[in-house]
Amino acid sequence: MALQAALSVPSAISIHKEVKSNVSLKESGLFGVSVSEPLKAEIKCPLIRKQEVRKRKLLVGTIRAQTATTSPTLGEAAPEAKKTLRKGNVIITGASSGLGLATAKALADTGKWHIIMACRNFLKAERAAKAAGIAKENYTVMHLDLASLDSVRQFVENFHRLGRPLDVLVCNAAVYLPTAKEPSFTAEGFELSVGTNHLGHFLLSRLLLDDMKQSDFTSKRVIIVGSITGNTNTLAGNVPPKANLGDLRGLSGGLNGLNGSPMIDGGDFDGAKAYKDSKVCNMLTMQEFHRRYHEETGITFASLYPGCIATTGLFREHIPLFRLLFPPFQKYITKGYVSEEEAGERLAQVVSDPSLTKSGVYWSWNKNSASFENQLSKEASDAEKARKVWDISEKLVGLA
Repeated sequence: MALQAALSVPSAISIHKEVKSNVSLKESGLFGVSVSEPLKAEIKCPLIRKQEVRKRKLLVGTIRAQTATTSPTLGEAAPEAKKTLRKGNVIITGASSGLGLATAKALADTGKWHIIMACRNFLKAERAAKAAGIAKENYTVMHLDLASLDSVRQFVENFHRLGRPLDVLVCNAAVYLPTAKEPSFTAEGFELSVGTNHLGHFLLSRLLLDDMKQSDFTSKRVIIVGSITGNTNTLAGNVPPKANLGDLRGLSGGLNGLNGSPMIDGGDFDGAKAYKDSKVCNMLTMQEFHRRYHEETGITFASLYPGCIATTGLFREHIPLFRLLFPPFQKYITKGYVSEEEAGERLAQVVSDPSLTKSGVYWSWNKNSASFENQLSKEASDAEKARKVWDISEKLVGLA
């Protein structure tokens, strides 16, 4: 409409030139001023013939028709119209494979989204996007290593240089080292699973929050991928080792094994538990974001579990026998199996579906693939623990 309005102005001006002495741009209604009063004055003048008045009424009617059909309405309707004219911009971490790539594909195929694929391996992401058939105009690959806080900060700077608004952030990337006997560490010395999955995403979300606030998009959202394994109110969540953040003494000590344990609860290292603990932190963090910022900003903060993607590369570090048996077990025994494609469509729903705008929700899907608000475990919904995790995390990433 804005473009049409711009193109209509010359035609309106040309008509103005034909009636210089009596009709001005101001009178035409372009500035919200009616032409009826000047006409009334002219009609009262005995020197103006009725025929001439009729001609001028016709000219004015033409101008009115032009301005009515081509000029955007000033007021609140204009920003709403703007929101529908451009594609949404969404950042997806870990979009070079698995759930992240499937989500990028699902969103790109709608033609309504531009995806920022935030990935550690630039070339891998480019090849994956092309192999998936994502049109080049629908994505941009950017380097991001969540295991380095400096990389997170550099990514945010590089994103700002693009000059794009940010409408949705999807925190999807994850490290899972279930068979590791010794801990690995991030660039800053944090245990790798929690340092990447939680602290990296925490800093990224905080640094991009102002961008989200400034978005004029219809629905702004920050989404993080949780896990059923972090919820001890489920069967899967009770498979040892169970998630447990304890009193957070390990997190307070920096998770580096020097000032204390590399585990959040201060216990001995366990790779599988470290991943589950990081997912509890993810879900707690989204709820804390909701409590602190939803009412002020209107941003929707949510977590989700899209189902068991038993064939995903997330399990690449597991033992070969597990990788062989786990998919058929999920397909035929638990019936919890979902493909990467279906899981990607579910996450894409949480990104864009108008019915999933409720904030502070943990989304799941039933056997009929219908979304519903699921319940988090007692620990994963502990508001006081969420506040403590937030405060300690701020210190660890340098925000406090």
